[in-house]
Amino acid sequence: MENDALDDAPDTPDRRRVRRRVLIASVAGCAVLGGVPALLPWGPDEPRGASPAPGAQALAAVTSGVPAALPDLAVLIDEREARLRAHPEDFRSWAVLGAAYVEQGRRTAQPVNYPKAEKALRTSLKLRAGNAEALDGMAALANARRDFRAARTWGEAALRADRTRWTTYPLLIDAYTGLGDHKAATRALDRLLKLRSGPAVRARAAAVYRDRGRREDAAAALSDAAAAARAPAERAAYLQRSGQLAWERGDLDVALRHFQEAVRLDPDQRAALAGQGRTLAALGRTTEALNAYRVALAKQPCPEYALELGELYESLGLGQAARVQYDLLRERVRLAAAGGVDEELVLGLFEADHGDARSAVRRLRAEWRRQPGIAVADALGWALHRAGENKEALKFARLATDRERGGTVRSALYVYHRGMIERELKLTGPARRHLQEALRINPRFSPTRAPLAEAALKELGEPSVEEVPDMDGKAGRGERTAVNRRG
Repeated sequence: MENDALDDAPDTPDRRRVRRRVLIASVAGCAVLGGVPALLPWGPDEPRGASPAPGAQALAAVTSGVPAALPDLAVLIDEREARLRAHPEDFRSWAVLGAAYVEQGRRTAQPVNYPKAEKALRTSLKLRAGNAEALDGMAALANARRDFRAARTWGEAALRADRTRWTTYPLLIDAYTGLGDHKAATRALDRLLKLRSGPAVRARAAAVYRDRGRREDAAAALSDAAAAARAPAERAAYLQRSGQLAWERGDLDVALRHFQEAVRLDPDQRAALAGQGRTLAALGRTTEALNAYRVALAKQPCPEYALELGELYESLGLGQAARVQYDLLRERVRLAAAGGVDEELVLGLFEADHGDARSAVRRLRAEWRRQPGIAVADALGWALHRAGENKEALKFARLATDRERGGTVRSALYVYHRGMIERELKLTGPARRHLQEALRINPRFSPTRAPLAEAALKELGEPSVEEVPDMDGKAGRGERTAVNRRG
């Protein structure tokens, strides 16, 4: 199915209501990746009744694209494996098993699960060619591996089999976003909202709103999603993303509350533990931050957590401890590659700041050719800057931050990167504006970079008369020269 086939859907009462909602700080949610979506086993207005058995609860979650508790997932996997030993021709059980492996791999950051998931899903497709459950599973697997082109291909194949299959659209939204096709992502969301409502849909809408810079809409949709979540693991995942949204706008106390509540509801919510580490570090509660990161890494050893913890150690002057984390990052990237996972983005960011900037440029150029999303544009721009190629770096920094070019995410890090590149190019006025904007978005967005932004602003000083725009909106030559007044 071509991207433009996802035609715009008209406004709906549900969407208007979401936009009217305000942020409820104590209850929020998040968009969730992974899992094989299918129709929910219950309707949105049906009573919940008694809690199902662990395997049944995980089945309901996995087949509807929402998070499942890790112990329940283990039960579901055992049940499906037993079922398939007795009934190896059951293509639906193979699809469910593959979905469960994807979700388990995503939740634990264990890429070894992904080859097992692929084998199960391909077995399902061999037994029943074109079955939508397995096609969705392959799309979810590709997203988990950061192979967004493959995810788009599998997702669009699933929609060709059944265009009304609403739970395929979240998978396509992830794929389109990873490929930098935000118009297609928006069209997919419009179709999804036309077909279905409910917490999973609202959480997905929140992710798109956040990517488009509509943070109030995102917060309102997250609030609705968390309030309607049916299980602790689902609500915890939504709270984790809500905490991330609060962190991104610099609302640290709210972010910490969301992360703590997420961990209380689901102790296996390691992304929320890492969020606690991030937030506690920004609040100056360093010992607690280090502990939170260590616990998160022990159970979910994501490379990005190792990078964040390493940079926290570095900011404390603990170089040896930082190097241990950087070695862990390299090892996790190696293991991820063995499981078919593309971790070039985080490895490129690491190499740009802590390793070989030229290697980072090569890696990220290749990544940009494969899947030109906004995060890759920002990372490539920064790597080019670190390698001394500032003119080209600015082109990618603009892609990541200019609304006209699709960079509508309000990211302190992206704007910081642009400001530092402009500073190096002697674009004094733009550099000052963007560094100030980064610190407005989140004054403590990084333990290492926020102090550098403050120091750079001090060096740039106050605007000179020559930098003030004239009546035609054109800046004086201070925009084009290095005329600075030291602060």
